[in-house]
Amino acid sequence: MSKVLIIAEHLNGRLNSSTARCVTCAREAKPEAISVLVLADAPAAIAAEAARIDGVSKVLTVANPANAHALAAVYAPQIAAAAQGGYTHVFAPSTTFGKDVMPRVAALLGVAQVSDIMKVTDAHTFQRPIYAGNAIITVQAPADQLLVATVRTASYPAAGNGASAAPVEALNLAVDLPTHTRFVDLAQGKSDRPDLQSAGRVVSGGRGVGSAENFAIIYKLADKLGAAVGASRAAVDAGYVPSDLQVGQTGKIIAPELYVAIGISGAIQHLTGIKDAGTIVAINKDGEAPIFEIADIGLVGDLFKIIPELEQALG
Repeated sequence: MSKVLIIAEHLNGRLNSSTARCVTCAREAKPEAISVLVLADAPAAIAAEAARIDGVSKVLTVANPANAHALAAVYAPQIAAAAQGGYTHVFAPSTTFGKDVMPRVAALLGVAQVSDIMKVTDAHTFQRPIYAGNAIITVQAPADQLLVATVRTASYPAAGNGASAAPVEALNLAVDLPTHTRFVDLAQGKSDRPDLQSAGRVVSGGRGVGSAENFAIIYKLADKLGAAVGASRAAVDAGYVPSDLQVGQTGKIIAPELYVAIGISGAIQHLTGIKDAGTIVAINKDGEAPIFEIADIGLVGDLFKIIPELEQALG
């Protein structure tokens, strides 16, 4: 039977929802047990959150001052050591965190990595997107090797809380940690709006919005809907908004319940980032824009006339 070790993603003492999404993926493999590994300088509060996730059998913690910040060079040898404690699979979210640390883990363990799992067929057979999401490939990993993988979190809902908390166990790992990498600073955007990657509603603007000043209409509608704000790469490249709002293949992959695309034509790279969204609403003056091919609701017209009318209808 398989045993899955999930690497917890966390920031500022709070567990990221991507970890619970990885648990949902792991449960598809029908493993004997699912453990969550928390690496931090003070892991107790994070471990308590992870222990409440439904499906988690055990939470392992490694308390070390070196783990105060998520440095891939420091985390990887500890993860590799923990993974050799009887585990068959090591999962992490396919976020910036997972994409940074897991290739190092795979290299240390001498195995190939399976990236962006979006569906589990069995314990060693998975589906993942290729060609910017235009095709889905089935990958079969060797059954006689420890499997290292990242999970496309937009393809899975977050597992809820269970009836009881899983036990928490402290690990003592005899691992020499590298010193060539050090933490300098973390620059992150601050906003009162919901987080783009976990929001249930997202309003995005594209090149059609016209300018950074005009993007105020996107922010206003988002606030009206209680939504996060996103943007196409064209809008980011034009300097309308910062890059941390970019949605798409080279930005954030999201799966909100509602996605409103305003002034976005719908290049394949952008559509890749929203393919798992629930309801897609498109507003564009070009009735032939590719975005309308996947939109559930399409409005053809001037966004500067349509959006005020929508806001008035919302009350």
